[in-house]
Amino acid sequence: MTREGALAVMIAVAVVLISVLAWAWWRRTRRDSGLRAPVGEAPADAAVLSRHDSLYVATTRHGEPLERLAIRGLGFRSRADLVVTSAGVAIDLTGQPRLFVPTAQIVEVAQATVAIDRVVERDGLVRISWRLDGQSVVDSYFRPQDASARVVADEISALSTQTGTNE
Repeated sequence: MTREGALAVMIAVAVVLISVLAWAWWRRTRRDSGLRAPVGEAPADAAVLSRHDSLYVATTRHGEPLERLAIRGLGFRSRADLVVTSAGVAIDLTGQPRLFVPTAQIVEVAQATVAIDRVVERDGLVRISWRLDGQSVVDSYFRPQDASARVVADEISALSTQTGTNE
């Protein structure tokens, strides 16, 4: 095979792979088009309890850490500012409007090791399980940069335990 022929085959394979990936993401966004991120601010009387510089990893179906959801605003990895308030958790992702998950919607807070394409040391991720649109439960994963995952998970767990909404 000539150099030009080999180059043409490589380009064709690359185009096919990119097309398949684009098609798969398009299908995923159609599948998840009915899901809406909780865009909004914390209530005005909510006290900021802590703020953590983090990496947002993904939001997945509950209990399925390898099944990414393509929710607008939560579809891609990003730097994040995770703000724990007396009323819930505010999530500031780079380039996205603020998301706010009220304490009443938080189902569980734990630590994790694996989510989508991120594998870290044992229990190095914070997993927040919360009700999306008041119905389906999803898991959002964060990698704290300025504190341990245990500290952040405990802060959020304590918040939901104090208000009696942790189920």
